[in-house]
Amino acid sequence: MTDSQDEARRYSIRLLSYRARSEKELRRRLEEKGFSERTISPVIRFLKEAKFLDDTMLAEQLRRQAFEVKLLGFSAAKAYMLNRGLPRDIVDGVLDFDEDEQVLNARKLLDKKLKSVGKYLTADERKKLWNYLARRGYSSVTIRKALRDQHFEEADE
Repeated sequence: MTDSQDEARRYSIRLLSYRARSEKELRRRLEEKGFSERTISPVIRFLKEAKFLDDTMLAEQLRRQAFEVKLLGFSAAKAYMLNRGLPRDIVDGVLDFDEDEQVLNARKLLDKKLKSVGKYLTADERKKLWNYLARRGYSSVTIRKALRDQHFEEADE
């Protein structure tokens, strides 16, 4: 390896020690640092062979994080993964739509939100909850099921 490739490899490993990155993210960071494509390609190949860089494994980690930690809906989880530079075919391969899981996650979000609101809701508050879940990537069918299961009582307006 040339000195430049050695430097690029050290820089890449340092970046990967902070957090896992997609190939696209790492390639962009190396380009921003001023490395040429002739230097970047062998370094990326080395990192893949050494299993330091694996987009499929990263996609699995991000899927778990999106659904279990961030409680994102399906479409938001997909956007989250694509924004991290993962190829669409890998994202589609690791994401599977499970309506029951989506409703369960939406209920968890509602439970967290309702601790501050209470169980008596006005029509405006129900609409705000609907919009909150929609922004988190849940479908209207999922939101309807999650809200119906909460058994809210209408507040006097």
